[in-house]
Amino acid sequence: MPAESDLIPLFPLRSVLFPGGRLPLQIFEQRYIDLVSHCMKTDTGFGVSLITKGDEVVKPGAQQQVSRVGVYARIVDWDQLPNGLLGITVEGERKFSVTDCWARDDKLLMASVQWCAQDFVGQDVLPLTQEQEGLVDLLRDLMAHPLIESLGLEMDYTDQRQLGWRLSELLPVPAHQKQKLLELDDTSERLQEIENLVVSVMRHNN
Repeated sequence: MPAESDLIPLFPLRSVLFPGGRLPLQIFEQRYIDLVSHCMKTDTGFGVSLITKGDEVVKPGAQQQVSRVGVYARIVDWDQLPNGLLGITVEGERKFSVTDCWARDDKLLMASVQWCAQDFVGQDVLPLTQEQEGLVDLLRDLMAHPLIESLGLEMDYTDQRQLGWRLSELLPVPAHQKQKLLELDDTSERLQEIENLVVSVMRHNN
């Protein structure tokens, strides 16, 4: 994917996706049924962005506002769910920054984006430091949860970037804090913020 500007559709959610992460979605609005069909036919994806104002399902007269930093995702699995809806699983590939955003007539959000020079799948491994071994143990525990195991995530526990991405997704903290972690470009800074969050969560639980 070129490290320059592009035009992509957006899928606003109350979840934050990171590169290499997977997210199951239920598709029922017509604009997203059409989007998924187009993506599967053309082998393209869409941007996942955190909603900052409004709801996932747009009501008449209401507007959505999204965070300016999101992650481009591709569909890696799909199936019809027991409730009859279309279920898809998307996988994050690369972080982007929105430079302009607007809604089409069918309410699908479109965005002009700049691809970020950091945080994309396929980068060289950034070796762990000894101080980060505790975070690796924490991530192994989180990844062992049956719901997480079912996503089939690939994980290199020797890579600082992947450690930061997965912990950011899986830690039990509010979406706005996950978004702040996504917006950081420095992996070491992200891992330091994660350590601070872990300490805060442990204090709160004790």
